[in-house]
Amino acid sequence: MFMELRQLRYFVRAAEMQNFTNAAARLYVTQSTLSQQIKQLEDTLNAPLFDRLGKRIRLTEAGSLFLEYARKTLRDAEEGAQLLQDLNGLRTGRLSVGATYGITAVLVKAIADFSRQYPAIKITVVYGSTNDLLQQLYDFNIDCMLSFFSGNGDDTLAVHPLFSANLSLIAHQSTDVARQKKITPAQLSDLPLVLPSRDFSVRDYFDQVTRMADVDIQPVIEVNDINAILQLANTGAWHTILMDTSLFSFPALKAVPLQSTHSRRKATMVHLNNIYQKKALQAFQHGLMRSAR
Repeated sequence: MFMELRQLRYFVRAAEMQNFTNAAARLYVTQSTLSQQIKQLEDTLNAPLFDRLGKRIRLTEAGSLFLEYARKTLRDAEEGAQLLQDLNGLRTGRLSVGATYGITAVLVKAIADFSRQYPAIKITVVYGSTNDLLQQLYDFNIDCMLSFFSGNGDDTLAVHPLFSANLSLIAHQSTDVARQKKITPAQLSDLPLVLPSRDFSVRDYFDQVTRMADVDIQPVIEVNDINAILQLANTGAWHTILMDTSLFSFPALKAVPLQSTHSRRKATMVHLNNIYQKKALQAFQHGLMRSAR
């Protein structure tokens, strides 16, 4: 039985996107090429991997079972190639970093330092919520995640602390509340709040803090983009709750720490524990630790 890595790569991308046309576009090949390669793979395996429903596709039972092994084969091949690249002393290679918005200031400094030292390494930065990035980490789409994730008991994850930040009310400097030293959860009830949607860890953490304080907070707006939330707060019409490290590009916004024993959080770098750690990731981690001091 002979399978090409190219066929596995096409299969995995089609399975992830559930669309041959979109998968072909992402892979920079024609749809007929992708379809032909997947059909050859199915013939080799003597099993249909997709149900074809007009222009739509979905994995068959065989396809669902095979997907995990296809990903593992591709990952093993990439790790082997990375091992050889590392032998070249970081003169080539790739690094993919996932990050939440509140880590940006430290991330930018770390990338600038890393790129000066290793200019040949190509860096990709992916922004998203902690939940989204964690899934991308498990799917091997990113090498590490920078967020305020403290761990979920999964021993396949390595969690490295970077720095601490305060959960804070973010308000425009022209508002009265921006002049306060601290604010309690109970005082937030009467404020017009725009909050991150519930797939963001900072929202989940804030909800935990208010539940412990026995306070019910109802936002007037929920948004799934942190930059958009900060822009709304920058108008002065609304306030929000974020980590105080999110304000690096909004000088008119002020962070008022939330008065709670649980308002302080640790930023972390997370990577998978059970796979080969490329030298580029190790070098980036060292630089990130220096930038976070």
